[in-house]
Amino acid sequence: MSTFSPPAPGVLEFLRKRRSHPSITMAEPGPDEDQIHDLLTIASRVPDHGKLAPWRFILFRDAKRKSVGVRLAAILEERQGPLDDDQRQKELTRFTRAPLVIGVVSMAAEHPKIPIWEQQMSAGAVCMNLVTAAAAAGFASQWLTEWYSFDEEATKFLGAGDNEQFAGFVHVGTPTQAPVERPRPDLAGLVREWSEDD
Repeated sequence: MSTFSPPAPGVLEFLRKRRSHPSITMAEPGPDEDQIHDLLTIASRVPDHGKLAPWRFILFRDAKRKSVGVRLAAILEERQGPLDDDQRQKELTRFTRAPLVIGVVSMAAEHPKIPIWEQQMSAGAVCMNLVTAAAAAGFASQWLTEWYSFDEEATKFLGAGDNEQFAGFVHVGTPTQAPVERPRPDLAGLVREWSEDD
C-alpha cells in the first residue's frame, strides 16, 4: 500500500506565490512568544547531515533594536568617516524596521564526515524555512544579510562567537502593503539532462 499523501490544498499555490516583503514596509505587531516558538520549530526542520544542528538563533526585538543601529552606525563611521544624514538614518534603523529580527548563526565547523559547506547549506535552509513559515503564518518576512553580516566587529557585537557566521537576518512583521512580484529565472537556460558524453 502506498504511503504517499498528496499535498494539502493550497500549499503548492502558496509556494508558487510566496514573496518577500521589504523590511521597511513592515509594522507591528510581530509574532508573539508562541508564534515565535512555532516559527523556529518549523525553521529547524531542515536537512541536517549527522544531526549536528550547526546553527542557532538570536532574537532582536523591543528597544534593544535601537542600540544595534547606534553601534552599526558607529562602526561604519569609524571605517568610512562621517556619514551623511541618509546613510546615518539607514544604519540607525537597520533593526527597527520590523518588530522582530531573527539572526540565524551558522556554527559550521570541521567534522570528519560532514563538510563545512554542507553544514552552511543547512543554515541557509533554516533561513528559507523561516521566511516561508512566517509568510504562511500571515506575516511579512525578508531574509537579509548586508555588510554587518560579514564584518568581524559587527558580527561579534551582534552575538556571533569565534568561527561563527551569520547566515542571515530574517525580519518579521505585519505587512502594510502587497509585495511586488519580480522577474523569476527562466528554467529553459538552467535545466538540462545529464549525459555521460557531456
